[in-house]
Amino acid sequence: MKAAVIEKYNHITWKNKPDPVVKDYDVLVKIAYASICGTDQHIFKGEFHPRTALPLIPGHEFSGTIEKTGRDVQRFKKGDRVAVDPIIWCGHCPACQLGHFPACSSLKLVGIDLDGGFAEFISVNESMCYLLKDDISLKHAALIELLAIGFHACRRAGLETGDTAVIFGAGKVGQCILQAAGTITKKQIFLVDILENRLQLAKQNYPDITVINCLKEDPVEVIKNLTGDKGVDVAFEAVGHAVKIENRMNPVRECIHSIRGGGKVCVLGLSDEPAPIVMKELILKEAKIIASRVTSGEFELAVNNMHKLKPDAIITSEMKMSHAGKAFELLEKDPENQLKIILSV
Repeated sequence: MKAAVIEKYNHITWKNKPDPVVKDYDVLVKIAYASICGTDQHIFKGEFHPRTALPLIPGHEFSGTIEKTGRDVQRFKKGDRVAVDPIIWCGHCPACQLGHFPACSSLKLVGIDLDGGFAEFISVNESMCYLLKDDISLKHAALIELLAIGFHACRRAGLETGDTAVIFGAGKVGQCILQAAGTITKKQIFLVDILENRLQLAKQNYPDITVINCLKEDPVEVIKNLTGDKGVDVAFEAVGHAVKIENRMNPVRECIHSIRGGGKVCVLGLSDEPAPIVMKELILKEAKIIASRVTSGEFELAVNNMHKLKPDAIITSEMKMSHAGKAFELLEKDPENQLKIILSV
């Protein structure tokens, strides 16, 4: 088969690789579409070293059609259209024993810790596959993993009908939190970023939200002014590597300042830099900080809610998978206009 392989950092090659081995409980998926995640960009640049070993076929967001089934597979047949959940947990550590799978001490992901979906074929355990409804295209199905992350974050934060919210970060994850939150609450949602085009992309598809460019306005002041000085019920931090802005706090601390008394902050941004906060500010509000990582059962939730979502709203380009290297370059060079690039096989 052909696959897009990272053989050295900042370089990806479309080349021949051995066909995957199909074990007894595995299905062979013929990949139709895959999408480039922010994590893939970090892997491409070597920022996941030494976790990711090269050479690597990246890609943990993908969809396709079952080409072959292992002899003990019960749930699927050749021709079934599926999305694949890339998460593999051990099932034995204390977190797994409690059913808290995203906190698995040896959590692995297809496309990060082992070869992934930037290829013509992949073999995965049938338990990782989700059958697609007829009205879900394979192209949109490649975004289900990312959309499920949005639903997981909303679950972790306990977002409820009637809650107000702010999302710091209008990138891939932030936009998916926005989409998931829109299926839960119809109350006011704020979206904060430094890239105006990303904010306007969200505004075009969700006209009722309030967008804040924090290079031009203080997001905490805007939120306080528009909520009668109360603040929002839930604040999400999906920035990660934040750009330092003069006279602004880091996004996590801005989240704390943006919530009401007893509110909640949900942090998803994977940054290596410290995010200084003043614990007194959290304590005085008797608020909560919650972390959210990957998904835990929300794949099916995303599948069932696809008719309410707008996957095309986050797709900015489509390219052939054989041109994956150019796609990575485009994401690096033009983050203002490129959000999600879909790769077709």
